[in-house]
Amino acid sequence: MLLKPLKNEKDYDAALERIDALMELNPELGTNESDELEVLVMLIEKYEEKEWAIAEPDPIEAIKVRMEQMHLKQKDLIPYIGNRSKVSEVLNRKVGLSLTMIRNIAVGLHLPLESLIQLPKKQS
Repeated sequence: MLLKPLKNEKDYDAALERIDALMELNPELGTNESDELEVLVMLIEKYEEKEWAIAEPDPIEAIKVRMEQMHLKQKDLIPYIGNRSKVSEVLNRKVGLSLTMIRNIAVGLHLPLESLIQLPKKQS
């Protein structure tokens, strides 16, 4: 098979078929077939990363997902964020999360800090 970048599903499917064929051969390391197999696997991994990447939710989406998982209402966030209006402002993206809020939410809702310190997505 001529090795080339995978640009579409057709290329991707052909590469998968070639990998299947090479796996059936069970090539020894260092052979042309094993090198081809290794390169095809890298091409497929790169294509999958590019085409099917799953983005982490922004901080507000992460909080909303956790609220749903824990069956929480906005009022349940008051201990972590502040008063009712502050909770509403944060969840509606009118104000950002402070470091204290991030710390409180991470501990109280068991969310990783990494998910709370990302830049939030802009609402359209």
